[in-house]
Amino acid sequence: MLKRISLGIALLLVLFGGVLVVRTAQLRPQAPLAPPIPRLQLDESALAQRLAEAIRIPTISRTDAPLDAAAFEAFHALLAERFPRVHATLDVERVGAWSLLYRWAGSDAARAPALLAAHIDVVPVEPGTEPQWQHPPFAGEIAQGFIWGRGALDDKASLMAQLEAVELLLARGFTPARTLYFAYGHDEEIGGANGAAQIARRLAERGLRLAFTLDEGSALTQGIIPGIERPVAAIMAGEKGYVTFRLTARAAGGHSSMPPPDGAIARLARALVKLDAQPLPARLTAPVAAMLERLAPEMPWGARLAIANRDLFEPLLLRSLAASSITNALIRSTQAFTVLRAGVKDNVLPSEAHALINYRLLPGDRIADVERYIVATIDDPGIEVGQEDASGSEAPPLSHPDAPEFALIARTVNEVFPDALVSSGIILAATDNRHYAPLREQAYYFAPFPYTPDDQPRIHGVDERIAVPAYADMVRFYRRLFENV
Repeated sequence: MLKRISLGIALLLVLFGGVLVVRTAQLRPQAPLAPPIPRLQLDESALAQRLAEAIRIPTISRTDAPLDAAAFEAFHALLAERFPRVHATLDVERVGAWSLLYRWAGSDAARAPALLAAHIDVVPVEPGTEPQWQHPPFAGEIAQGFIWGRGALDDKASLMAQLEAVELLLARGFTPARTLYFAYGHDEEIGGANGAAQIARRLAERGLRLAFTLDEGSALTQGIIPGIERPVAAIMAGEKGYVTFRLTARAAGGHSSMPPPDGAIARLARALVKLDAQPLPARLTAPVAAMLERLAPEMPWGARLAIANRDLFEPLLLRSLAASSITNALIRSTQAFTVLRAGVKDNVLPSEAHALINYRLLPGDRIADVERYIVATIDDPGIEVGQEDASGSEAPPLSHPDAPEFALIARTVNEVFPDALVSSGIILAATDNRHYAPLREQAYYFAPFPYTPDDQPRIHGVDERIAVPAYADMVRFYRRLFENV
């Protein structure tokens, strides 16, 4: 990407006769918001053991089978046993079947509360992949300096680290200035309708207004962004929407020996080719623009120049970002052809052909906009277009990467991870955070665990794990965050 930007800039400089007024504010190195604090001494082995215990409880959520009530009840019991001060001091209530809501009363009632979210449930292990795991996915083994198992990254580490931090602070007699809520849904992996959505409804009934929410969705990345060697704490300020559309083409069935000129499969194929050739338009959202500006000082000169002069070079930036599937997803609503069905036998003409297309919506793009785009692009009234089910959700409103609440989280990052750059952006998936959108002023997405290219296939995949010291750093981060709020 960066080489393409530099080449494009060189061409533009030639076209403009080499004359260019360069903005340089974004080219200065990023200054930390706070100096590092002394490293908190923790019993890292004991922390790892408690996270391992949580991993051993298979709190799996799935759409094709009922949830295991015994597993979720056992998880609740584990939390009560391992965090006695939390359960003696904070208000704790069950929401829905197995979601939990904690309230830690602050000392200053004039300050709007904040909410931290995590989820109890984990995804199942893909059948047949169990032998590929170095350690069984629900054994919660500690080996080679890592805690292994499903949930080690997504998302029991966040949940347990938050409660560890609260337990530590309560032992000191600490009370936060701002009231803090901890919302732990039990069905995030299948949409959160019976977990976070119910918690949000209950808080809304109480007239609660939150200063900010913080949920998973990003991490302390390293080696992910080309050209940047330092860790990057990507505190995301938005998430994408989600919807799946079904396209249906119909035609006369019959014997394959007498095919019509316009069969269902051919008609549907033409529609898919048109959609594939004309993706939804690209644009820079405020968090992604902020991401580029914050990281520009660490990039090669050409990329820095393009970012600092974005009003001139934005088309070039967008083309360069579109060249990678990861960065392309940051700048447009994406479409993925995921399911194609037609026919039952090789000598029978199908009377119907179906395709499912999954869209991840850039904030600002609406589900209705996408439907209009599909209809206009395929330009075929004979193809039926409709949502696959009722699970679609609009992208929640974007938050501000320059708000005081963002600065609060960034300052905590600088204090605990002094080598890290702070960035912003939007996450490409959906989280429980979206359910709290009507209640909050700002929403951010960040979990303080290391994330490298080696970790990319582990989340929802084989050999999910977290290093013991990295998990302890998560506890240090949350402890300092609660002090800072």
